[in-house]
Amino acid sequence: QVLYIPSTYPVIPRCALECDCPFHFPTAMYCNERNLHFIPVVPSGIKYLYLQNNMIQDIKASVFENATDLLWLILDRNHISSENIEKGVFEKLVHLEKLFINYNNLTELMGPLPMSLNEMSLIGNRLSKLPSETLVGLENLTALYLEGNELTSQTISGAFNGLKSLVYLDISNNNLKELPLGISNSLEVLYADQNIISSISSGYLQNLPVLQYLRISHNQLTDAGVPAGVFNLSSLLELDLSFNNLQSIPEVNENLENLYLQVNNINKFNISSFCGFSGASSRLTHLRLDGNHITRRDLPLEIPMCLRRVTMFLID
Repeated sequence: QVLYIPSTYPVIPRCALECDCPFHFPTAMYCNERNLHFIPVVPSGIKYLYLQNNMIQDIKASVFENATDLLWLILDRNHISSENIEKGVFEKLVHLEKLFINYNNLTELMGPLPMSLNEMSLIGNRLSKLPSETLVGLENLTALYLEGNELTSQTISGAFNGLKSLVYLDISNNNLKELPLGISNSLEVLYADQNIISSISSGYLQNLPVLQYLRISHNQLTDAGVPAGVFNLSSLLELDLSFNNLQSIPEVNENLENLYLQVNNINKFNISSFCGFSGASSRLTHLRLDGNHITRRDLPLEIPMCLRRVTMFLID
């Protein structure tokens, strides 16, 4: 009589012939850098799919019919265009958490998208619009990367409404004239470098009460476009306003730790920008003022008291 002993080993997913599924990581399918012109059929049980650096031009829904467990889908550096993505292809991936389609040829984001998404990256495409309905229902999305596209303030109007969990938003290197409205008050990081922003609306940051990192470098900000106290937010730890057209140092909160103002047209140093009253001290540790029109001879005598924590201070 043969004694049957049940196997204690987990069921190992099958693997597409074009790809590699390591024995030590059997739920991952590596199809990257294989000169693929198509997405292989994804077997059931695969959770992590890597397809970057190929020649893929389209995404057909049929390849994901059995991929109900998929958590990560990485499609960076292919030749995928929006019109070659079958409608609803992502919506069926009901457990998908991360969707990366960086450096492709997308002109618009093809929805609907799965509500399970918590991170989406579309860097380096040709996105010119982001309709308000595209991101509807993505209440679990915490990070959104839109750097290096062709978005304008008008074409993203209302796009971020409803992203209740958004923590990180990168809209750098687009064609924005102003910071977007309707962002969730959960946001902690906002990067908007290399746009054409010339002004910040009064009270804008008051709608972002936990914002910690704000970068608006390489824009067109002037003193006239920066209302008094607009950056005075107690949660803010880092503020980058370098490479703009500012002539004075804007008022910042005493909790700010890093302030970057290099390469502006600043010609005076007001201690009140850092310490609002006599005897107060700032938590600032890094301050850059190089590339402006002030020198160390222009610094007030109160600096050692106000900026007592500074460890890096660059000035011409």
